[in-house]
Amino acid sequence: MTVSLEQLRRCHVAVDLGAARTRVYVKGQGLVVDEPSVAAVNTRTGALIAVGSFAERMTGRTPDYIRVARPVSGGTVVDIEMAQRMLRHLLGEKLRRALRRKPRLRAAACTPHDADPLAQRAAVETLVGLGARRVELVDTLIAAAVGCGLPVEQPTATMIMVCGAAATQIAVLSLGSIVTAERVAVGGDAVDHAIVQHLRHQHELMLPSQAVRPLQLALHGNGITPHGPTSTEIHGRDVATGLARSVRVDTAAVRNAIHTPLTAVLDGIGKVLRDCPPDLVADLTDRGIMMVGGSALLPGLDQMLRDATGMPVAIAERPDVCAVMGLGAMLEGKIAPMVLNPLAE
Repeated sequence: MTVSLEQLRRCHVAVDLGAARTRVYVKGQGLVVDEPSVAAVNTRTGALIAVGSFAERMTGRTPDYIRVARPVSGGTVVDIEMAQRMLRHLLGEKLRRALRRKPRLRAAACTPHDADPLAQRAAVETLVGLGARRVELVDTLIAAAVGCGLPVEQPTATMIMVCGAAATQIAVLSLGSIVTAERVAVGGDAVDHAIVQHLRHQHELMLPSQAVRPLQLALHGNGITPHGPTSTEIHGRDVATGLARSVRVDTAAVRNAIHTPLTAVLDGIGKVLRDCPPDLVADLTDRGIMMVGGSALLPGLDQMLRDATGMPVAIAERPDVCAVMGLGAMLEGKIAPMVLNPLAE
């Protein structure tokens, strides 16, 4: 999965196929696609009805013959054909025509740190189906670190935490490579699931899938810290009667429900630090942790990490697009590797 910067400079397009969103960066044009990784299909005819944000709005609101599919799960393509069709429609006819004019189209793609050969093969085949003659795979952790401006190529420690929808990846980088890394199967979806289960068990209320994010935003104040609003009103469906009803939810209880899955993330950070050389851990006391990924914006998560680790924690300026922007910077040749000349005997 290690690829040289020289090979990346020859690529024309960079793709970040995430479980939540798909992003495409075209060399010379910048970020051209940033849409949810969702496609709606008519199961009777096999026709694609909608992709991206419109398909996401259809989730839970479709008749039985329309299926809302998510072809990417946990950063891995699980349905290659559907992922190709979704990408084709997200790119649009005009952009696809421009890319087809490239005589030997090269593409770069992000893959999770511990992606197995089958997951890497699925990512390659997805882009080959769009016309790419060669596909370079780049570790998401390195791409995200480059995208948020960390000095990855320097001989100092930088710690990055990629908070995705399905998983959280934590790593310490030095000299342009990963020193130690850990992948925790807890992401934004696990937090959403914890909120839904809490409301179902404590209030016998079934929450619509589209309503979880507004509830997280309702926890704002100082986020998932105790200084937020004391209660908030939630609308949903009664489990017993099936009727619509509203309840006032104690946000302290919701905060406790959120904290439960996030303890696995804290365990992952502890494991990475234990496996890291002491000199690099000493660097991290000043530099701290950089958070990227869409779930990094979960209210109060950064404060929770500060309290648990005692290290400074920062959120990237645009955390959700750091990985694809890092790939784009490599494509444009903006990143220069640190030259290590071997000493003469």
